[in-house]
Amino acid sequence: MFALLFGQLAGLARSILVAGTFGASPELDAFTAANRVSETLFLLIAGGALGSAFIPTFTGLLARAEKDSAWRLASALANEVTLTLSLLAVLLAVFAPQVVRYALAPGFSEKPEIFALTVSLLRIQLISAVLFGLGGLIAGVLNAHQVFLIPALTPALYQLGIIFGAVLLSPRMGIYGLAWGVVIGALAYLLVQIPTLIRQKGTYSLTFGFENPDVKKVILLMGPRLLGVAVVQLNFWVNTSLASQMREGSVASITYGFSLMLMAQAAIAQSVAIAAMPTFSAQHALGKIDEMRASLAASLRGVILLALPASVGLILLREPLISLLYQRGEFDGHAVQLVAWALLWYAAGLVGHSVMEVLTRAFYAQHDTKTPVMIGSIAMGLNVVFSFMFARLFSQIGWMPHGGLALANSLATALEATALFIFMRRRLNGIEGSYIARGFIASGFAALGMGTGLWFWIQSTGSLSRWVVVPGGVALGAVIYGFAITVLRVPEIQSAIRFVARRVKP
Repeated sequence: MFALLFGQLAGLARSILVAGTFGASPELDAFTAANRVSETLFLLIAGGALGSAFIPTFTGLLARAEKDSAWRLASALANEVTLTLSLLAVLLAVFAPQVVRYALAPGFSEKPEIFALTVSLLRIQLISAVLFGLGGLIAGVLNAHQVFLIPALTPALYQLGIIFGAVLLSPRMGIYGLAWGVVIGALAYLLVQIPTLIRQKGTYSLTFGFENPDVKKVILLMGPRLLGVAVVQLNFWVNTSLASQMREGSVASITYGFSLMLMAQAAIAQSVAIAAMPTFSAQHALGKIDEMRASLAASLRGVILLALPASVGLILLREPLISLLYQRGEFDGHAVQLVAWALLWYAAGLVGHSVMEVLTRAFYAQHDTKTPVMIGSIAMGLNVVFSFMFARLFSQIGWMPHGGLALANSLATALEATALFIFMRRRLNGIEGSYIARGFIASGFAALGMGTGLWFWIQSTGSLSRWVVVPGGVALGAVIYGFAITVLRVPEIQSAIRFVARRVKP
């Protein structure tokens, strides 16, 4: 929890510093687009293997006291990941102009300086993909040995690398300093784990393990996850491509907006999902379907109880919030409007993202990775279609079209969460739907009251400082929402009150 919080704070600090240095400029658009390539490489090659296959296989070997086999597997995959990512990085560096022109950001072709900048930044940041690939595998090895803190801190070190680039390198190197900050952050991501890895006293072997059955098993098992990651990344590429053809700053704006929504989703849904998954897994293993049904229903009500007011708050406070966080230096009022427009539509999908996080963990607890990947692939395909549709629709009615990309994501995610709920309901013979619906209705009425109060607050404090509007709005919204769910006698708030009372009782 400490590491996740530190990573979130480091990411927020990075966003604030980068925004102050580059605003929502064409140069930052180029950097954001170029970074998409290295991120995709890492997630496809290393992320796919680690997410579904390597850790359980490696852990299984350790549990059976087959330590030598476990380390041969780790060595083979480390060699394969490093070689594969290196070859792909070289290939993409050679054909970087074609990648940018035809796949990544075709809109930049009409802006020669930004096009050339994107190509150069892409080539620099490809180095980070190789470092991330090896670092990600090492994190999996450490997690299998019950070492969690150091690997969990690595994302924060990556953010600190970018901060180093923004603060110390960019004044002399411009946007190139930010790109080298990415490389420095990726190097820190890798190197900080090496001492802990050495303490595990494993043995490294120079092998690719093509005849190793454990290596074959990992490669086979990573297939469904790899497909899911590929589809998600395709959607991000489509969004980057479409945004590159819109007004300057659109690529950076959808990135800022999506990141702010994800921060709320991580705080609300990931914490609940991480805590609930071991319970789901144990209940499934023991055949306690009724208990799993009740646990899942309670988890879904919990995230809805938190996500609804967060969504309303982000929508209503979006402009003063973004101004408070980012408006300084090169990040001007126009940039605030661009990001606020994206956040409006992304925040509308916060509930869907949060519900999906819990439902996906419930499928994984039942050793089913195929169903969420299948549904997610269909949803992301719809996301691509919606992106074209809504971007065009927004343009036709005079709205900034990058908001349509955000709306597409929110709608597709809502459909994905709905499909996951239906499939899980059939599997468990129900998920206490009426219980969840009552919680949703109560939360909805409370959020409506909160939203009304926030609207009047914003209207009456429009001339005040953002340092007053945002904290005051958050406090007011929390009071109204808390009062409303207490009056409506939502069971969760009653349980929380009893818990606090027991804790403070002398």
